Amino acid sequence: QVQLAESGGGLVQAGGSLRLSCAASGSTFSINAMGWHRQAPGKQRELVAVISIGGRTMYADSVKGRFTISRDNAENTVYLQMNSLKPEDTAVYYCNAAALINVYWGQGTQVTVSS
Repeated sequence: QVQLAESGGGLVQAGGSLRLSCAASGSTFSINAMGWHRQAPGKQRELVAVISIGGRTMYADSVKGRFTISRDNAENTVYLQMNSLKPEDTAVYYCNAAALINVYWGQGTQVTVSS
């Protein structure tokens, strides 16, 4: 089992920045990819960014050039640096980890961007 704990959400004005963190615990040796998804009210959960254990990254088109995902394998932590935030980035952000055949999810952290 893997447990994930997100932090760093909050309220920010458009154009501002936030940094999300997600710390993994438990059977972290089994984790390969980690990532972030988000879900806005009335919308489906969508992929934001993912990073492999080797550091390869992938981003949704809507966040390319503004968000950066990184990970500290020694600390079992993944980060999401969000710059130039827009009101449409408002959502609950969920961390997830792929471990063997399972996918684990955090509880989510709210990000609200005011115009």
